[in-house]
Amino acid sequence: MRDLGWVEGRNIAFERRYAEGKNEDLPRLAASLVSLQPDVILAVGTGAAQSAKNATQTIPIVFTRVGDPVGSGLVPSLARPGGNLTGLSMQYWDLDAKRLEFLVTAVPDAKRVGLLWDPSFPTARAELKEFEGQLGH
Repeated sequence: MRDLGWVEGRNIAFERRYAEGKNEDLPRLAASLVSLQPDVILAVGTGAAQSAKNATQTIPIVFTRVGDPVGSGLVPSLARPGGNLTGLSMQYWDLDAKRLEFLVTAVPDAKRVGLLWDPSFPTARAELKEFEGQLGH
């Protein structure tokens, strides 16, 4: 940002809010940011983005590290997010086949592979189904 002429405290201000692992605090923190009337909100993660969306329909929100923005109800489509939200998705399902290809190439004699997944992550079930489809299950 400095290379573009932006210096915090001189011509730009960053108001940071961190939930410290307590997602139940995200709505309160989002409301706190909205009360400051920032020009834009950067929301990191699905919970933060959903809380920001619920807190304002007018301030632009840029989200990142969101697994499935459409499935989580943040935007109606990736091509045309609409409203005041836009951002980056972590939807990498199209890479699952390549990951399995890398695994087979790296360990061609593998007969059994363990798959550890977190069912609370928004895209976990869809990714698990994709992996199982690649394996023919």
